[in-house]
Amino acid sequence: MNKKIAEIIDALAVHEDNSSIQVLEELGTNSADNEIREYTSRALVKKNMHDSLKVVIINQGKGINDLSPSVAMSTINEILSLKDKSEVIKILDDTISMHSDEGVKENARSVKSLLALS
Repeated sequence: MNKKIAEIIDALAVHEDNSSIQVLEELGTNSADNEIREYTSRALVKKNMHDSLKVVIINQGKGINDLSPSVAMSTINEILSLKDKSEVIKILDDTISMHSDEGVKENARSVKSLLALS
């Protein structure tokens, strides 16, 4: 991945407002490049905010639901490494109980099971 792109994603990751989350979601998680999507998903998880975690958990084709196994696994590993998992657990619970897509629900169940084991 281009070093400048990584620096932009890193800068957006430390930015503390929702506009940075929107940019990461619209440009990073929608990129055709697996590496950019992977790096963006990890950055969104590291923010550990409701809105950033929501992007990588509830959206079909993004984060834990990405069609690329490397993007999905990287996102899951980043979630598992969070120190404070309270917000991610709330979003996983909501996704399991309320999401309309069975695949997204199943992925949320799987990640929640992994968190219980970690």
